[in-house]
Amino acid sequence: MSTGSTQPYWDKAAETYDRVFTHTLIPQVERNPVWQELECLFHSGQRILELNCGTGVDALHLAESGVRILACDIAPGMIEMARRRLASARLGELVDFRVLATEDIAVLGDESPFDGAFSNFAGLNHVEDLSAVARNLAQLLRPGARVLNCLLGRFTPWEVAGHLVHGRPGKTTERFKRGGTIHQHPDNMILKTHYPSVGAMVRMFAPGFRLREWKGVGIALPPSYLESWARRFPWALDQLASADRWLGRLPVLRGMAGHVLVQFERVES
Repeated sequence: MSTGSTQPYWDKAAETYDRVFTHTLIPQVERNPVWQELECLFHSGQRILELNCGTGVDALHLAESGVRILACDIAPGMIEMARRRLASARLGELVDFRVLATEDIAVLGDESPFDGAFSNFAGLNHVEDLSAVARNLAQLLRPGARVLNCLLGRFTPWEVAGHLVHGRPGKTTERFKRGGTIHQHPDNMILKTHYPSVGAMVRMFAPGFRLREWKGVGIALPPSYLESWARRFPWALDQLASADRWLGRLPVLRGMAGHVLVQFERVES
């Protein structure tokens, strides 16, 4: 079993994750289209696997519709927060939270097959070998099962503009680096992030999966560090969210989103 080098980072992040991310306006607006896709794909009575579940918000949302979920995360701190949320929601019979790294999901073989799987908000961007995860996932899902992955995009105009305004032109191409990008965080925490293109993801998920569709999330929406602006002008955020739903499906523009939402289908190899 791998211990996962990102565990200390996410354990530390769990302390403030809901306050600085889950309960802020911009991430909430970005989460809405993901929930819409999840509600279309997964239904009451199905058993779904969630990877990098964080503090359990997405799992509990689906469980309210009668979906059974095994939700995993590498960080014990995240799972502790998720279990607290579960106790308040009284959905214990539908959700099982476990400490388990995405790279180690092969140990769930005795509990398969699952009817689908999903990963929200960039957890897969921090996996070193996504091809291996895809192979393991293929062994856990029944044929025809859907997988919905939400990952960080490769090119975001908001981020590029921010780097240029602050005199950091060299950082505008960071997401295109081979081998990923190293981010140094407070307390000497280091997090490595990969930014695969949709084409690269298709190759990594083959031959066990085929691409069904993909769209962008967060083309028009401002980055999370503009949260104070969003709270001052919520009406403007609503307008941008409406535009984003349309822009996210347009060729070329959908590749300029903060996140890409990619749907795969399990096929016979």
